[in-house]
Amino acid sequence: MADSLYLNLWFSSFSEAEMMPRLLCLLEQFPFSSAYPGIGYMSVHGVSWSEPELFEQSFDYRATPEQAVALASEFLHDDNGYIFEAAWDLWSPSEAGKAWTKRPQPVKFLVHGARFEDGAWEESGNIQLDLGLDSDFLLEGSDLDALSEMRIKENIETLVSFTSALEKDCGIRARLLWSESEENLAQKLIARLQRVN
Repeated sequence: MADSLYLNLWFSSFSEAEMMPRLLCLLEQFPFSSAYPGIGYMSVHGVSWSEPELFEQSFDYRATPEQAVALASEFLHDDNGYIFEAAWDLWSPSEAGKAWTKRPQPVKFLVHGARFEDGAWEESGNIQLDLGLDSDFLLEGSDLDALSEMRIKENIETLVSFTSALEKDCGIRARLLWSESEENLAQKLIARLQRVN
């Protein structure tokens, strides 16, 4: 069964003044989809995700990270949370499973101010990425052949390259890649690849 996959990121410091520059650094490392090369949507929430949006804007995936972050900066406060939606290209099998195509898959960046949701950042990270379903990296419902194995490895390489760039260029103190089932993604992947015919 597919589970949602998340990447929680913590920084050595994440003051109100650092929130948007740190987010911008992440977005500058992100491998945007060729079909959707920009930010698709952003919203600002005060105090909690359950509160109505203070502001929201759709961009049709055309806003640059700088434009979207500049707009969000107008609502800068340490008890706000911010959502930015983007997309990256991952390999997906066709319905018949015989052909593979790169398709845009959504990724959400959730920014937690220090006082947002009573300090949710402690567990969820200063910034949490909702990477979609782990099935994009495991394809557990499909039979693996040489091509399938290669496509899965390419999807994982996209994720690994992105997280490596974040660690190298954005000053991340800690990170946690996890799924809703709380199973270890690396172990699931190794088990999956060992079942290749």
